[in-house]
Amino acid sequence: MRTRITLAGLAGATALTLALTGCGLDSGEASAAGGGQGDELALTVAASPSPHADILGFVRDELAPAAGLELTVMEFTDYVLPNTALQNGEVDANYFQHRPYLDDFNTAQGTDIVPVTDVHLEPLGLYSGVVTDLADLAELAASSEGVTVAIPNDATNGGRALRLLADHGLLELAEGVGAEATPEDVTDARGLNLTELEAASLPRALGDVDAAVINGNYALEAALVPAEDALVLESAENNPYANILAVKAGSEENEAIGVLAELLRSPEVRAHIEEAYEGSVLPAS
Repeated sequence: MRTRITLAGLAGATALTLALTGCGLDSGEASAAGGGQGDELALTVAASPSPHADILGFVRDELAPAAGLELTVMEFTDYVLPNTALQNGEVDANYFQHRPYLDDFNTAQGTDIVPVTDVHLEPLGLYSGVVTDLADLAELAASSEGVTVAIPNDATNGGRALRLLADHGLLELAEGVGAEATPEDVTDARGLNLTELEAASLPRALGDVDAAVINGNYALEAALVPAEDALVLESAENNPYANILAVKAGSEENEAIGVLAELLRSPEVRAHIEEAYEGSVLPAS
């Protein structure tokens, strides 16, 4: 089962998930996790549509039945509701974010959500509808009017985007600034006029700016092919932004969660990611 959730549809999603709590970890967590022999484990997992829900769909259809796991996938189209739904007990787990974003969210919102396992990496990419080469963008930026580049407005992905631009010589950041960089840390914009937008809106804004730094999942949803269409992609080496399966604190040792984590880290899922996404999404190391 797959349900897509938007801000407008949260009330309906809540009603649906409440109807499913007997299958999840809510008040019946112990019995659902430790059922007797022959009992089927069940989970409802919140996920971004692509690639997260697609990867979960592969697990649900190809691997979960043999593992005795009934898996329901609920799609969310933003970066807030999957965590609030998990914190409120409306879903049993989520799969859409990396650890730096989760850490920032927990601090800002007072939630107690914890990572279970890394699953995949979506390299952040710089895209443009104006130029097809990074050098051309730099040349255009050096012109009298400069260029407008959109970046995500959330703290972790915004800093990540600035680091990507700095690593490729498009701007300069203050010495020692890492993933927490903000536009105020830019010491030399080199003709880049930065505009901060909500991450999900960046693909739609691509036609209104000269370039945009877009998260991998939103690029895929917009029919962009990161490995082919990006002017530049993040390196996967020593990258801290692997996307994770996460649960509310206290559910880490749940039997059903353990089964799902093992399936998501299986050779079958690794092969599926490599075949389906051809370098645009990478299995976690």
